[in-house]
Amino acid sequence: MKRVDRLYALVEELRAVLPRCVRPDALAERLGVSVRTVERDVAHLRRSGLPIVLRPGEGYRLAEGMALPPLNLTPEEAAAIGRALGRMDDDGLAEHARSALSKIAAVLSVPEAELTGTPPAARVIERALRHGRALRIEYADRTGAATAREVEPRILLGGRGGFWYLVAWCRLRGDVRVFRLDRVASAAELDERPGGRPGRGGRRGADAERVTGAA
Repeated sequence: MKRVDRLYALVEELRAVLPRCVRPDALAERLGVSVRTVERDVAHLRRSGLPIVLRPGEGYRLAEGMALPPLNLTPEEAAAIGRALGRMDDDGLAEHARSALSKIAAVLSVPEAELTGTPPAARVIERALRHGRALRIEYADRTGAATAREVEPRILLGGRGGFWYLVAWCRLRGDVRVFRLDRVASAAELDERPGGRPGRGGRRGADAERVTGAA
């Protein structure tokens, strides 16, 4: 298994067993690598910003609240439900709508305000994932330094506190990186498949040029 695919698979393994932990040796067996390789991969993901915790004697797990919605709602679907419930003012249903909105927000681990108006970047990223397209994003890292990047999205994770995380291949860094959506200033879907392949009905052109520069 290639390292890139292994990193994605590791995240999927951790997500699949939530809220339980996975022992490093169990992960190593499932991925067909050594425990040391698993430790290095986890360290890489943690440096990239993915909240993975180690519980002594139990193993690794994603931080509390990190998961895709149990119903596998996309950000667009969650936003549609949230906006519909937020606008419901029928005297007989308004109270029930507010209660339903609160419950959905709790399950998704996001603020109600985010449900009633999903950030544009989340909608673009979800659409790119659905279409299998690359993205150009403007991203500010934890120090505030802004860069333009082309990324190939793979996994979108929702977490407690309203944070969403995108796990993607970053062409600028030539490696898997984790991007927090509240630090994405803008996102644009490219007419290009992961790996630099043109999308159906379009050719790679000026809008799909590789971004270069310092992180």
